Amino acid sequence: MPDQALQWKPQLSNQKGPKYLALVRALREGIREGKLMPGQKLPTVRDLAWRLGVTPGTVARGYQIATQEGLLQAEVGRGTFVSIQSARLGPTEPLYSNSSYEYREGQNDGVVDFRSPILPDVGQAAALSRAMAEAAREVNDQYLKYPGLRRDAYCREAVLEWFPPGFSLRSLVTVEDVVLTLGGQNGLSLVMQCCLRGDRPVVFAEELAYPGFRHAARLHRAEIQPIALDDEGMIPEALDHAARRYNGQLVFITPDAQNPTAVRMGTARRIAIAEVARRHNLQIVEDDCYTAPVTNLPAMRTVAPERSWYVTSLSKTISAGMRFGIVVAPDGMGEAGRLTAQHSYFGLPRPVTDMVTRLFTSGDAMRLRFAAQAEMDRRLKMAINILGAQEITWQEGLSFLWMRLPLGWRSSTFVRMAEAEGVLLRSADEYVLQDGHAPNAVRIALSGGVSEELMCQALTRLTVLLQNQPNDLPV
Repeated sequence: MPDQALQWKPQLSNQKGPKYLALVRALREGIREGKLMPGQKLPTVRDLAWRLGVTPGTVARGYQIATQEGLLQAEVGRGTFVSIQSARLGPTEPLYSNSSYEYREGQNDGVVDFRSPILPDVGQAAALSRAMAEAAREVNDQYLKYPGLRRDAYCREAVLEWFPPGFSLRSLVTVEDVVLTLGGQNGLSLVMQCCLRGDRPVVFAEELAYPGFRHAARLHRAEIQPIALDDEGMIPEALDHAARRYNGQLVFITPDAQNPTAVRMGTARRIAIAEVARRHNLQIVEDDCYTAPVTNLPAMRTVAPERSWYVTSLSKTISAGMRFGIVVAPDGMGEAGRLTAQHSYFGLPRPVTDMVTRLFTSGDAMRLRFAAQAEMDRRLKMAINILGAQEITWQEGLSFLWMRLPLGWRSSTFVRMAEAEGVLLRSADEYVLQDGHAPNAVRIALSGGVSEELMCQALTRLTVLLQNQPNDLPV
């Protein structure tokens, strides 16, 4: 019997949808039909990938979903087995027989993507076109030179206009504090290059955190220690406990719009985090790339100016394709940050700095920022009206919300069933750090790139899904 399972080769060519979901359905069908028996060992990821002509990542993801559903069980050092708890399963047709969604490889017809915010066009295309045309008319010999440490000063000066009146950094930041980066992700990497020392530096991050931080830490050979969260974000006592146990160098937080939970950190909590950071000599990375609407809450760069790195970008409000990010370095560290940027990528391309400077100095950047947030806020309230019976965390003007699933649902199962209905989401699993516990929740990012009608239809399909217990649904 084990040999039979090891030689198992499902036929995926006649299955609809992504290959990893087709593999899950084939596993479910094989167990239901008795072709795969409880306790049997399955082929290794690489072996099955080679036989099926797909990538190992496709098989690994299919195995992971099937394991989360209880179809399989993985044993370290031994392999993957059909779960001894696997029951005979029902039909493997789509969730709803009248579903209008049909996924075709390489196409996204009818799919609504709520995985990452998609900006609405509130005038960005026209503004960028104007800025590009104006910059093109003034090309000079500066384009023949490397950007240099000082040649972007004109753009750094203009960037100060990104901090609106009422924001705590407005009157504190100078042009010498600013470092220009190739987007927010590049900004995180630059801070790590400036701060981390040693072969295996330790960094602290929220137990549910933006995956890009995890990837950047891995590139810098850093070990991440997760810190517990509550309804205000990172818990200072948990950070203090971890800092006493590990010799950390840096702590990553998102105080204004925690990603993915959408909670906001109060002033007292920010001060407490800063006190812990001082006690243990930690540098603070404040991620504000979602640029939540302006509040009277102080930025960490205001609370602890000697150790806080403020990171933001234009990606969530104006243009993700511009790849323009801003780092406000701690007091006296701006030159070190720009030197790191020089050594890493020689500074931003001149066409980008010329265009962005015109966006800021013309007032277009601020106008577009608030217009995009207003549009996202309008769509957010539509989403809340549709999903209102669910447990949701959100903020006005923010482009995503956090939804805890009803009892009985697993986030991975819900995401898979939503995908079968043409709605793409991110489960809590994607934000969990190593050895962390994923709550049964999903993040829903708003899509400004689809019609309101299509967006509402997709959200309504989610509410229909949530009205049922997963064990009662045909799979």
